[in-house]
Amino acid sequence: MISVCLGASDWLDLNLRVVRITTVVPDLMAEEDLQRFLLKVQQLNALVSSLDADPERRRQLAACSDHNAVVQLARSWGYSIGRRWGEPNVESPLRSNLLMEAPSASAQETEEELCSGRDWRLMRISSNGSRSPDGFWYQQQEHEWLTLLKGSARLRLEDPEEWIELSVGDQLMLPAGRRHRLERTDSDPGTVWLALYWNESPGEHQVHSIV
Repeated sequence: MISVCLGASDWLDLNLRVVRITTVVPDLMAEEDLQRFLLKVQQLNALVSSLDADPERRRQLAACSDHNAVVQLARSWGYSIGRRWGEPNVESPLRSNLLMEAPSASAQETEEELCSGRDWRLMRISSNGSRSPDGFWYQQQEHEWLTLLKGSARLRLEDPEEWIELSVGDQLMLPAGRRHRLERTDSDPGTVWLALYWNESPGEHQVHSIV
């Protein structure tokens, strides 16, 4: 079995512009497996070359904690390096990792709709050292439930006034109309939220705050 398995630190120790991989190929190797292996070598070479041209990619790669994280990040850049020798192609275009997307630009916040229905939507929010503008308050017509997947944040609520510190795994329920603003999120690599918004229909249970 031949398997190329590099972690982030291994990638960053490579000083050559192109990785050249040489191996002895068994005579009985299926032609299809050989072609897949050679394609993976090409993908690895292209990925390493791209690090020299894009320092931001090098920084993101350094933040990966294991091989799977490297594979996910490479896939987001268009490189397929995850398949090992003899494995079938089981990758799905619908597969993604909520924590592997590149962080937002400094002092910015980006939102991505993950799924939605007639009266609800689930959002992934990435914040990078961001805060609400001075004097600005959110006061939405939807209920909001949120939790932190990465980083930390501080929120300020009104009626009554509260200051809430959130860390990974904490959750918060904000009933519709509750004024709130964002006072702080972590700087790079940032804070990642999961937020559910919905409209309450007549006859549903009353929404209570959860801290």
